[in-house]
Amino acid sequence: MEEPEWKWNKLSMIMKNFHDGFKEEFNTLYELSDGSFNKRGWSLGIYLESAKRFNSHLTMHHTIEETYLFPILGKRMKQFSESEGLHLKSHKGIHDGLEKLEGLIQQYKSEPNTYDPTKMRACLDSFRDVLFSHLDQEVEDLRGDNLKKFFTLQEVENIPV
Repeated sequence: MEEPEWKWNKLSMIMKNFHDGFKEEFNTLYELSDGSFNKRGWSLGIYLESAKRFNSHLTMHHTIEETYLFPILGKRMKQFSESEGLHLKSHKGIHDGLEKLEGLIQQYKSEPNTYDPTKMRACLDSFRDVLFSHLDQEVEDLRGDNLKKFFTLQEVENIPV
């Protein structure tokens, strides 16, 4: 008897939910970086707190993946492996951008009059492509039809998410 597809796709669906949230947060930060956060009733401080939360949430998400998920997946799927894993390389590129973002957040919090929409957008642009490509590729790699090549359904169901 064949197992239901949703069981195989559960990891991908869970990850897609998280990743769609990160895309939405990023797009909101990007859209409002021109200063239009004021039109939404946000102050610069609220905008910067939103950017800080995005940074924190994404960092926590990647830390959890790298600690609990990638070591299991990486044993059989090279794209998640520590030695040649595309996803770990993407995390590094994303976190380089997040570190720059954190620097700007700190600068603009301590000196609000120096806020520069062009610099903020350039910072977000610096890691947008790697972020969005990674988010999409990871969901794709976790689809059931890919997992079936490397794992049994029981093993997939035992992966902690």
